Amino acid sequence: MNTPSFDHQSFLKSVTSKPGVYRMYDDSSTVIYVGKAKNLKNRLASYFRKEVNSTKTKALVAQIVTIEITVTGSETEALILENNLIKEYQPKYNILLRDDKSYPYILVTDHRHPRIAMHRGAKRHKGEYFGPFPSAGAVWESLRIMQKVFPVRQCEDSFYKARSRPCLQHQLKRCLAPCIEGYVTDEDYNEQINLVKQFLSGKSQDVIKHLIGNMERASEQLNFENAALYRDQISTLQKVTEQQNVSGNIEEIDVLAFSSNKGLASVHVLYIRDQKVLGSKNYSPKVPTNSEPSEIISSFIMQFYLNAIGGQNIPKTIVVPELTENLPELAQAIELVRGSKVELVTAQRGEKYQYYQLAQKNADIDLATKLADGRAMSSKYKELSEFLKLPKIERMECFDISHTFGEYPIASCVVFGPEGPVKSEYRRYNVKGVKGGDDYGAMAFALEKRYAKVTDVNKVPDILFIDGGKGQLNKAEAFFADWTLEKAPVIVGIAKGEGRKPGLETLFMNGGEIEVHMPKSSPALHLIQFIRDESHRFAITGHRAKRGKAKTTSILQDIPGIGAKRRQMLLKNFGGLQGLKAAKSEQIAKVSGISKQLALEIHAFLHDKD
Repeated sequence: MNTPSFDHQSFLKSVTSKPGVYRMYDDSSTVIYVGKAKNLKNRLASYFRKEVNSTKTKALVAQIVTIEITVTGSETEALILENNLIKEYQPKYNILLRDDKSYPYILVTDHRHPRIAMHRGAKRHKGEYFGPFPSAGAVWESLRIMQKVFPVRQCEDSFYKARSRPCLQHQLKRCLAPCIEGYVTDEDYNEQINLVKQFLSGKSQDVIKHLIGNMERASEQLNFENAALYRDQISTLQKVTEQQNVSGNIEEIDVLAFSSNKGLASVHVLYIRDQKVLGSKNYSPKVPTNSEPSEIISSFIMQFYLNAIGGQNIPKTIVVPELTENLPELAQAIELVRGSKVELVTAQRGEKYQYYQLAQKNADIDLATKLADGRAMSSKYKELSEFLKLPKIERMECFDISHTFGEYPIASCVVFGPEGPVKSEYRRYNVKGVKGGDDYGAMAFALEKRYAKVTDVNKVPDILFIDGGKGQLNKAEAFFADWTLEKAPVIVGIAKGEGRKPGLETLFMNGGEIEVHMPKSSPALHLIQFIRDESHRFAITGHRAKRGKAKTTSILQDIPGIGAKRRQMLLKNFGGLQGLKAAKSEQIAKVSGISKQLALEIHAFLHDKD
């Protein structure tokens, strides 16, 4: 099987150098790897170096079909977002290629006198977990500062239970000594614990303001040593609370940003849940000519939420671009789906505006990438039309046949327009009446199914690619020999090169009399490889589905008089189909519910199939 090739060179040309997160997808649209980078362009380029020593990295790269990126404001944001995405998708290559180290949390235990501590790994202990934090160092620094600010215990349970008198931490006024009766009431201690939880929940500004007040008073009293201490505490608290743009105080919102240019549009959606960005996605609505931007975004919001394209979990607040029209009407319609109040707002300031700026940045970058891809696709079409001496290419089609040793054959037909794949017109055909393994006969069958009833010349391709050599090419040319429509396609056979290596393909035309080897760097060849690989992918996925369905279907179902219960009884008595095939008719007749005549029919049926 050929894995569809990923044109990394074209992709890398338009990748930003900003920090962010990237998601790699395979040919089944499954996320196979999530990573973060301080510089997305440099990090992604490293995967496609000529010399890569890691076999695991090679295996990952071989399966990449597409890559999506989310730009963040800092590397710290990228790290936290990466963790959220890994937890959501659980990509198989993150397990294989990455350190299995989990991100650290701060745990507030569920004891009579709770303790605060760093936690890493499975959440086995009862209590509340806060995080994740960017690094263990940040957690330890946070705990150290909180010990100065909140006098609650951080000692191990064994140490806490063994105390008969207060420890040094109490003398330093860093613990209220709940381990010793009479030093602090449960009510006063739990009040401090609640302050800790508020601080860890992001409500840290009150604490910082309090420290600022202490610093100013110490400075006024010329107590510069204490003032410097408070200054360092404030600095560390701000560092620890760097839950930044990717983690904030807002519980749940969706943030939509829109960008458009030259007939293309991109909508970026950020999903914020439990005060964190859990993910993001770019959408490319199909834009009719001369559409107004306000119409595009309003239509997108309507379809996105009413058709549940973004999932059923609609938040109570949705941030939308300023140019969105009919906000009250849109909100009312979405409320019917959500079953409760929904607010559509535009962001002007504060945290919502920070989220919106982040979404807008991603929408702009995605649109720039699409525009770059469009220019690349246009140049490929231009070179191919010049090579084949065609004035213009509006439609291309490619056929491929997939089977396993002649069994479960499937033919595919993929369609490309000027902007690339037109997936709505892809077709698969179950090949019937053709001897197993007869690729030529299967190709003739597929062409007949596809073109026999075509009357619209707009549905006739300018170029017809056949994945195969001279034999398959001749079948295609024979089919079109008696073609009656005014328009007929240019037919090109694509034969794989030595070792099936991309760039070594041979192109056949005119019954195989013309053989062409295009340069590996040719944009036209890259386009041919793209449509060929897409046809192969589409055929093999259909073949696998057909083969999988056949494996779950017993041939006993085709015997008249054998229902589910008798089939189950036969397979149970003989230990499976092979045992039943080896049995004589007399042995089959001994099974409950099977007459001698039926036993003879079963035996004859099974051996006719051999």
